[in-house]
Amino acid sequence: MPIPSGLINLIMKLTLKIWRQENATAKGSMQTYSLDGVSPDMSFLEMMDVLNEQLMEQGIEPVAFDHDCREGICGSCSMFINGEAHGPDRLVTTCQLHMRKFKDGDTIHIEPFRAKPFPVIKDLVVDRTAFDRIQHAGGFISVNTSGNTQDANAIPIEKADADKAFDAATCIGCGACVATCKNASAMLFVSAKVSQYALLPQGQVEATDRVLNMVKQMDEEGFGNCTNTGACEVECPKGISLENIARMNREFLSANVKG
Repeated sequence: MPIPSGLINLIMKLTLKIWRQENATAKGSMQTYSLDGVSPDMSFLEMMDVLNEQLMEQGIEPVAFDHDCREGICGSCSMFINGEAHGPDRLVTTCQLHMRKFKDGDTIHIEPFRAKPFPVIKDLVVDRTAFDRIQHAGGFISVNTSGNTQDANAIPIEKADADKAFDAATCIGCGACVATCKNASAMLFVSAKVSQYALLPQGQVEATDRVLNMVKQMDEEGFGNCTNTGACEVECPKGISLENIARMNREFLSANVKG
């Protein structure tokens, strides 16, 4: 069906340079594809869907990439786009990035997140289970339920602390902080998970063990150290603050003193 004349100027033609890697052990390389008929109203993942449909019609294996909710909640749609985690927009995930951020004729470089603890599985898909292991190392609380336990909703909490805890809890574990950091540091992610408990009275039971165990697991996974460049906060789709790293450092030092 012909494109209405009024829409012709809105349709973009793009050159996509995409990292293709058959499996975790294969040697990957950048492959170039041309894509026409891209609407600026498409999300980046919708554009990738169109590309994959075109590749399948040509008998070429589609590009593998992670996605689930496509609503900026799950954090799985992690791509490095033109040298930026989740692309050129701010406070959005890749699925929330729209093609209006690009221009007709643009060349777009698309790569997986690059970090030793995030090995490539295939094409743009990386293994981020290191984050799961860090959370398992200490991301829980326990409460003695013998007798009449006070309802959590009845425990007074300063609004400022509640707000900060909620802000920290918005971290979706996408890994943009790691991919952006020159040291592949996971400090922003881990500090957010530590902070969301450290700021609340319910999180004080395991506070010492939690921060020690999570930092230990982070180091064992091979993530680098934080050197306070702040790139992680800039690229974080949820705007997680560097203040959480300072809080985690205080919690860690305090836990070591208590130990």
